[in-house]
Amino acid sequence: MRKKRTPLTETEIDNIVVGQANDDAAWGRPVRAGKVKATNVPLSAALATRAAFFARLHREKSMDAWIERIIRDRLDLEEAAFADLKRELAAR
Repeated sequence: MRKKRTPLTETEIDNIVVGQANDDAAWGRPVRAGKVKATNVPLSAALATRAAFFARLHREKSMDAWIERIIRDRLDLEEAAFADLKRELAAR
């Protein structure tokens, strides 16, 4: 039977990292992370005006942030609906 390990505290992790900082054998290959590319979505002037109005109404810091939040919320709803549909089909 395995014993559950308690998670390390930030201080314990810091101490391990500092202790291994100069030991090349303790480190693996460097990991490269790429930048996320931004995407432009063309909107008609009328749609952009409406979006800007609701972004201000919802006290969002920018129209872009409001649109991103709306899209994220909608995707969450779509994913939940899709998961429900898959469950229903699997139950048949």
